[in-house]
Amino acid sequence: MQQQPVGSLLLQQLLDLGRTPSQVEVFRVISVELDGWRENPRHATVVLGSLARHRLPCIAGHVLSLMLEKSVETNVFHYNVAINACGKGGQWQLALSLLSSMPGMSTMPDKISYSAAISACSKGGQWQLALSLLSSMPEMRVIPDEIIYNSAISACEKGGQWQLALSLLSSMPDMKMMPDKISCSAAISACEKGGQWQLALSLLSSMPDMRTMPDTITYSAAISACEKGGQWQMAFSLLSSMFDMRVMANAFSYNAAISACGKGGQWQLALNLLSGMPDMRVIPNEVSYNAAISACGKKGQWQLAVFLLSSMPEMEAMPDKISFSAAISACEKGGQWQLALSLLSAMPDRTVIPNTISYSAAISACEKGGQWQLALSLWSSMPDLRVVQDEISFSAAISACEKGGQWQLALSLLSSMPDTKVIPHELTYNAAISACHKVGQWQLALSLLSSMPDMRAIPDKISYNSAISACEKGGQWQLALNLLSTMPDMRAMPDEISYSAAISASEKGRQWQLAVFLLSSMPDMRVIPNEVTYSAAISACEKGGQLQLALSLLNSMPDMKVIPNRVSYSAAISVCEKGGQWQLALSLLSSMPYMRTMPDKISYSAAISACEKGARWKLALSLLSGMPDMRVIPDEISYSAAISVCSKAVQWQLALSLLSSMPATKISPDLISYSAAMSACEKGGQRQLALSLLSAICELSRLQANHKTTIE
Repeated sequence: MQQQPVGSLLLQQLLDLGRTPSQVEVFRVISVELDGWRENPRHATVVLGSLARHRLPCIAGHVLSLMLEKSVETNVFHYNVAINACGKGGQWQLALSLLSSMPGMSTMPDKISYSAAISACSKGGQWQLALSLLSSMPEMRVIPDEIIYNSAISACEKGGQWQLALSLLSSMPDMKMMPDKISCSAAISACEKGGQWQLALSLLSSMPDMRTMPDTITYSAAISACEKGGQWQMAFSLLSSMFDMRVMANAFSYNAAISACGKGGQWQLALNLLSGMPDMRVIPNEVSYNAAISACGKKGQWQLAVFLLSSMPEMEAMPDKISFSAAISACEKGGQWQLALSLLSAMPDRTVIPNTISYSAAISACEKGGQWQLALSLWSSMPDLRVVQDEISFSAAISACEKGGQWQLALSLLSSMPDTKVIPHELTYNAAISACHKVGQWQLALSLLSSMPDMRAIPDKISYNSAISACEKGGQWQLALNLLSTMPDMRAMPDEISYSAAISASEKGRQWQLAVFLLSSMPDMRVIPNEVTYSAAISACEKGGQLQLALSLLNSMPDMKVIPNRVSYSAAISVCEKGGQWQLALSLLSSMPYMRTMPDKISYSAAISACEKGARWKLALSLLSGMPDMRVIPDEISYSAAISVCSKAVQWQLALSLLSSMPATKISPDLISYSAAMSACEKGGQRQLALSLLSAICELSRLQANHKTTIE
């Protein structure tokens, strides 16, 4: 009959008690063994060691307490094993209690005791206690060694205390200890968590000077530091150098490098690393694929992201929540809302339960696809599926309402957030303010902006820009300028969008002087004017009849390295039209292609109107007929301007011909077109035709009035 190992039966009985039995239950099991332990304490050491390996600190603590209670000799080995069990089981409080009780039991702690206790504190995130224990060791006449310092450095790393970790590392030589791979790896990891990638690389490069060669763990920690610091080139370089240093890269090394490439927008490089892993005898895991899918998603490569997701099972890597969420986000960025919803609905079939991130990405995909109803449906279904609605999901749903013009729903969602114990943040408020701005609800937009600080949400550029744009649409130029001037006081520095909205507000308020002043003041605020700001200022000058100033602004744009666009030219042509400068208007129109800016309907309409004011009906008709050659389809405004110029030249036949030709080009004549044609007939003495057109005008007015009433 085979003899059982010492304590194996006893150990099994203790294991059968579960993780947290009572002391009475433990005593029933070990009572028969206590006499044997008195004669040979080593047997107790074996049992305590087994309990430590099984991570059962509660039972180990009860065994040690019973040994003391029943007068069984306890020594430093017993305590050390029990403290070690506490550390492995996550019971740092019990570990410290055992350590502190040792002197009272005439058992002095040694290096192993302190090392086990510091390690327990490290695992429990108690870096302050770990350092306190380290500093107290000399008082107990215990000299720390490398293992203890490594545990203390690791505790600082886990607590995000990179400065203390480096301080401990640098103090080791003063204690006649040389840092080893573990010391350096823990310190590099501390730098990685603290965002100190330069220090991490410095430590890595200094290791040979300390006669310590970097290993896989050290390199992986340094690559991860570069990844967190957005240094994809350095991360890739470190991974490549591992082979030159004969250090084997593992999945962690590759994952960190792939993630770094993804954050740096290098999706091709990320895919190359993923595909090259098997050749290096490294099997990609879920983290590898998740990083690669995310890399593809960030650069709009939704097809590749979905392909990687579908190929994971072939590599025995099962997709998880992160995989699906990253693929759904890729579809969202690629405008594939249907595919995003398909992936979301497929998750339960793959035994993957969607989480908040998955739903938020799908809601955002619906938002970008203009599917506000679907976005709200997904959002409202989350509680039924026990998925928490957070700030991101609320923000995505509110943004969907904003894009769908559902400002009331957007505000309703915002006001309901506190009821679900979700505090609105800047992103949420910005979406709601934007929803108000798009429908001209400037009062509500300002109310939301002013209420943000009460909810501890600090307004940013986006908040102010949306509010200024709301004031611009509502014709509140004074309020718009007031908001712009208060931005620096709220530590929100204005940008191009802020100034463009404020200049546009001044333009709508016919404050051309203010518009030009704002444009000229932008460089002082270190804001570079762009096409939009110039166009808004030129448009302001156009409304104010400032021909020379408008042209001066247009001509100055290239000097500011700003290329005039269609809006800039159209505004300048319009100001020429108002100033009766038809030659200048035509000159600007003809110069647009040379500036790589093709004229549009607005440009042509403004030029035709300029010809109308200059009584150049032949030029006006030539412009109208030439529009299709420039791939510009005339609209009601273009035709109305051309008919009007025919009216002024008493070309009633041409006016009627243009009016009758409009339906053939799928353009319905409007009141302006009919009125211009009627005026042409009156001037040409065609009274009956004029009356006929007047009748058509009355009928069109009646239909428009009925349509307006129906809508209201």
